Amino acid sequence: MTNRSYGFWVTACRLASLLLCANLAATLYAVYSQKFGFSSAMLALIFATYTVVLVPALLACGQLSDRFGRRPVILAGLVAGIAGLVLFALADSVAWLFAGRALQGLSVAMISGAAVAALSELEPTGDAWRSALLAALALTGGSALGPLIGGAIAEWAPDQLVLPYLAGIALLAAVTVAGSPIPETVTSRRGKWRIQRPGVPAEIRGPFIRIGVTGAAVWSVAALFLSVLPSYTTDITGTTNLALLGLVASVMLASSCVSQLLVRTVATRTAALAAGLGFLAIGLVGLVLASPLHAVAYLIVGAVIAGVGHGVGFLAAQHDLNRIAPEDRRGEVSSAFYTCIYLGVSVSVIGVGLLGDASSLYTGIVVFSAITGSAALVVAAWQLLANRGQGIRPHRRESLRVMRGRA
Repeated sequence: MTNRSYGFWVTACRLASLLLCANLAATLYAVYSQKFGFSSAMLALIFATYTVVLVPALLACGQLSDRFGRRPVILAGLVAGIAGLVLFALADSVAWLFAGRALQGLSVAMISGAAVAALSELEPTGDAWRSALLAALALTGGSALGPLIGGAIAEWAPDQLVLPYLAGIALLAAVTVAGSPIPETVTSRRGKWRIQRPGVPAEIRGPFIRIGVTGAAVWSVAALFLSVLPSYTTDITGTTNLALLGLVASVMLASSCVSQLLVRTVATRTAALAAGLGFLAIGLVGLVLASPLHAVAYLIVGAVIAGVGHGVGFLAAQHDLNRIAPEDRRGEVSSAFYTCIYLGVSVSVIGVGLLGDASSLYTGIVVFSAITGSAALVVAAWQLLANRGQGIRPHRRESLRVMRGRA
C-alpha cells in the first residue's frame, strides 16, 4: 500500500473516530440529568453548545489548513477532541459538560474541512466522487457508532461516566499515532489568512435555498435522534438499558450510511433530493405515532425510513451543491451550506428542549416533526417543479448552461 493510499484510509478513520467520540455521550445525558438535576432545556443547551462553537470556528478555521497544511490542523483538532473527552471523564458539574461540548465543537470544526480536503487530495486514483462518498460515510457512520458504542460500554462496564471516554481517548490517541506517516498534501502556503464569510452568488440562490433547507432538515432530524431520542425511548418503553437506548439512537444514521452506499449513483439525479425529503417526512410520522401507540416498532421503522431520507437527501444535496457552485467561490458556498446545517440543528434541538420543559417531550417532538416535515414536503415539491424548468428564470439561461456543463 502506498503512502497516499494509506493516508487516504487513515484520514477517513480519523474523521470517523472524531465524530464517534463527539457522540459518545448521547445516551449518557439522561444519567447526567439525574446526577446533576438539570432539565430538558438544559440538555438541549448542552447539546447545542457543540453547534454554537462549531459554526464560527468553521468559518475562522476554514483556511488554516490551506495556509499551514492539513497535517498540523488535523493534529490540533485531534488534541482538542481528546481534551474534550478528558473534561467529560472528569465532569462533576454541568459546567464541565458545557466545556467538553465546546471543545468537541472546536475539534470537529478544525478537522472536518481539513480532512475532507485531504481525502480529495490523497485519493489514489483522483476519483473525486469516491473521496466525497467516503467523507460523507465517515461523518455519518462515526456519528452513528458514537451512541451505540458509548451506550454499550456504559451499560455493561463499570464506571459508566468515565470508561466510555477513556475508550474514546485511546481511540483518538491511536489514530493520531497511525497518521504520522501520512504525507502533507499542501505545497503552497501563500496568501493572507482571513475569516471566510459564507456567501451565495445571486444566480444560484434559488437552487441553493432548496439545498440549504434540505441539509438543515435532514441533519436537524439526525440531531434529534442523537440528543433527545434516548429519553423519548425511555418514556415509551420504560427501559433504562443504555445499550438499547444507544442502538435506537444510532439506527437512523446507520440506515443513512446503508442508503448512501446503495443509491450512490441514483443520488446524483436531481429528483433524489425530493425523494430524500419525502422519506424524511414519512419517518417523522412513525416517530410521532410511537408514543401514543406505546410501540417501539413504530420508532424503529420511523428511524430507518428517516435514515434513508437523510442518506439520499444529504448525498443529493452535496452533489447538487458541487454542481452549481462556481469554482472560484466553492469554499464560500460550502461554508454557507454547512452554516445552514448547523444553525438548523441548533435551533431545532434547543426548541424541542424548551417545549419539553414548558409542556412535554412528546409535545416538543410533535411540533418539531410538524414544522420540519412540512418544510421538507414544500421543498420537495419545489424541487420537482424546478426539475421541469419552472424554477429557472429566462434571463438566467447562461447560468443554466454552465450548470449543465458541470453536471
